Amino acid sequence: MSHHVSDLLAADSTASELDRSLIAACVEACLRCEVACTSCASACLSEADVTAMADCIRDDLQCAELCRTTAAVLVLGGGDMAVSRAIADACRQACERCAVSCEAHGDHHEHCRLCAQACRACAEACAALVA
Repeated sequence: MSHHVSDLLAADSTASELDRSLIAACVEACLRCEVACTSCASACLSEADVTAMADCIRDDLQCAELCRTTAAVLVLGGGDMAVSRAIADACRQACERCAVSCEAHGDHHEHCRLCAQACRACAEACAALVA
């Protein structure tokens, strides 16, 4: 996927003060994390004690939405870079929170362990972009 996102960003003539390779990496991480969080939330709803998973589900859904929105804003390019940085930082924070929620269940639920990994990777990509 990296080559494809990088190609699309390179074809966009909109100037950006952000490094396009960092943008591409962040977009990819956001999209992977969105899928992981949505999948994890769905799997959590199938668990026997779904009420114990409520915080995890909420964090999954919030993180998925922020990841989707962050990817979309970054792909738009141009505009106010402060907005791009702010949304990437908000996404980083949501990913970190979701990772903690999922890690609390990761020993018992594989979907939570995998989601936490995707969240950590996305948080790192967002942090690299705003650094």
